Amino acid sequence: MSEIKALETAKAGTTMDLEQFLDQVKFNEQGLVPAVAQDRASGAVLMLAWMNRESIEQTLASGEVVYFSRSRQSLWRKGETSGNTQALGSMRFDCDADAILVAVDQIGPACHTQRTHCFYLAVRGDQVVVDSEPENHVI
Repeated sequence: MSEIKALETAKAGTTMDLEQFLDQVKFNEQGLVPAVAQDRASGAVLMLAWMNRESIEQTLASGEVVYFSRSRQSLWRKGETSGNTQALGSMRFDCDADAILVAVDQIGPACHTQRTHCFYLAVRGDQVVVDSEPENHVI
């Protein structure tokens, strides 16, 4: 049984070495794992991005969230060009170690469209509706 699997029945306060844990994270074929960013204060889901082991390690070391950009095929420090940064509040892995939840202090809009969050396309009946405006109307 994997050590992560053993944590399913572990008591609160049980620990595992971080490096050992990261060795068992279920990265996909590209070496990535999905990461959901959640606003630490409001609980709102802001965005979904991807992380590799290096971006996880850099995030934990710096306290600023670093993702892996699939389009650029490189590390991407959130806000490096826009100034809309994410300070790490906490990082959690799901029970299968195949998804990450990062609670962040978001500075500025989280979405590249300048909206507060990326989930602004709402399904309403048989329509998809844009339900929010960009914050500064500049994309």
